[in-house]
Parts: sequence; C-alpha cells; structure tokens
Amino acid sequence: MNLKDHIGHVPDFPKPGILFYDISPLLAHPAAWKATVELLAGAVSRHKPDVLAGIESRGFLVAAPLALYMGLGFIMVRKRGKLPGPTQPYTYDLEYGSDTIEIQKGAIQPGQRVVLLDDLLATGGTLAAATELLRDVGADVRGAACIIELAFLKGRDRLSIPIDSAISYDS
Repeated sequence: MNLKDHIGHVPDFPKPGILFYDISPLLAHPAAWKATVELLAGAVSRHKPDVLAGIESRGFLVAAPLALYMGLGFIMVRKRGKLPGPTQPYTYDLEYGSDTIEIQKGAIQPGQRVVLLDDLLATGGTLAAATELLRDVGADVRGAACIIELAFLKGRDRLSIPIDSAISYDS
C-alpha cells in the first residue's frame, strides 16, 4: 500500500505559500491507518520503549493508538498551561521569539526508555525541545518516529536521537 495516496495536500494553509500535509484522509482509511500503525510499531519496537510520548496535538493521534497497540504507556507533551497539576516546563527558541512545552511532573520516572511521536517532522525544533524536556526529567530518550517527514527541511539534522518516518517528501 502506498501511504502517500492517503495524505491530503492543502495549499496556502495555514497561511499563503505553505503546503499543508494532511493526515486526515489516512486516519479515515482503516487499512491505511492500520498499515501505518504496524509500520511505526516495527520501527519503534527496536528501541524497547517503556512509554511513548506524543507531541501536541496531532502527535497524540499517533502515539496513543500506537502505545495501546504495543502495550505501552502514553504521555502527552503539551504547550504551556494545557496540563493539570504540577508540570515540568521547557522553553526553547523559535525563529521569532520562544515557546514552552510541558509534561506532568511524575509522568516519567528517571531511566524510563521513551520514544517520541509526532505526525510530521518539519524543522525539528519542537521534537528537539521535547527530547531535552524528557532528558531534563531523567528519561532515556531512545528515538522518535513520525508519519510524515519533510526531508527537504532537514529537521532530522537538529535531532540528537534516531528518527523513523513512514512517509518522506524530498521536495
């Protein structure tokens, strides 16, 4: 099955000049979605994770069902102020300004093996920040995986962990 056949392309979203790669058609097609989950499970399993961490918000759509499929726990990496209770923040630089992501305190135990999941790897900034946040709380971040990689943006070059993608676009 060619998974690219199930990715939508939306020009000028969220702003003019941007081509948005939409996973909605993939999620809506049971056979394509199952093939994606199985492909990612194969890639992720080599890291022997204890828990999967999904990056807000479409990363939740990838990590939660994959964790269930693999019999693993799932935690959320969210933007500041979105998680209840005490949190562990991590602030990182953007092209113009900064942003902060968080996990709930106690969500990860020191030494736990974690694999990060997101729907798409573009520039790698958020994935790199999530890696550092998890390392700050003592996680053993083994790798990452995503459905789509925009290889032409060279996001994997910013990462200090191995990453697998189900689909890659070179331009």
